[in-house]
Amino acid sequence: MSAAAVAQQLKWSTGKLTRSERNEWKFPKRTDVEALLDLYGVEGRDRAHLLSLTEEARGRSDWHEYADLFPGSLPDLEAEAVRIRTYEVVLIPGLLQTPDYAASVARASQIVPPEQIQRKVESRMARRAVLDAPQGPHLTAVVDEAAMRKVVGSCAVMAEQLRFLIGMAAHYKVTVLALPDEAGAHPAIDGAFTLYDFPRPEPGIVSITTGVETLYIEDGDYFDQHALIFDSL
Repeated sequence: MSAAAVAQQLKWSTGKLTRSERNEWKFPKRTDVEALLDLYGVEGRDRAHLLSLTEEARGRSDWHEYADLFPGSLPDLEAEAVRIRTYEVVLIPGLLQTPDYAASVARASQIVPPEQIQRKVESRMARRAVLDAPQGPHLTAVVDEAAMRKVVGSCAVMAEQLRFLIGMAAHYKVTVLALPDEAGAHPAIDGAFTLYDFPRPEPGIVSITTGVETLYIEDGDYFDQHALIFDSL
C-alpha cells in the first residue's frame, strides 16, 4: 500500500504516517498503532508485541498520563519537532509558564473543571521536559508586551512569572523576544499562532488556538505564509 492510500483510509495526513515510518514518531498513541495494525491485518503475537512496544515507548514520557487533557496531539508535536516558533499576544507561552500562572489561566478560562485544574497545571509542567531532552526542539517565543503587562492571577504571580521567563531565556534551547507596543501594527496583529518544524522533507504544522479548541493545519503554503509573518516579527 502506498503512503497516500494508507493516509486516505485512516484519514491521517501523509506527514503523520511518514514520520512514524521514519522512526520520528517518538510517542505513538496506542489507538493509532491499533489502526495501522487493523489496516495491515496484523494479528496474534506480532500484534501483541507491537502494542507492548507502544506502551513502553509512551512510558518514557512523563506526560502520557495526562493525554486526556491535551488538545489533539500537542505533546507528540512538541516531542517530534526540531524547532518550535510561537507568537503570543496576551498570554505567556504555555511551555514558559509557572505553575501559579498556569493555574490562574485555567481558572479564568471557566472551561476546565475546578477539580482538574491541578492536573492541567501538572501536565503543562511535564510538557516542558521536552526542552531538556537531547533531541528536543529549540523554542523561539515572541511575546507581545501586552502579555507581560497583563496581571494574571495577582501581582505576585506575575512577578514570579516574569522572573521565570527571564531565567528560561537563558536556556540553551530557548530564545525569548519581546514585541514592544511602539512596534505598532504588524503582520501578526490578528492573533497568536505556533509553528512546528519537523526534519525535512516533512511539512511543518501551524497551530491556532481559539477559546474552545486548537486547530492544526498541515499545508505547505499556509505554513510558509506564517513562517514569513514570524520572521517579520
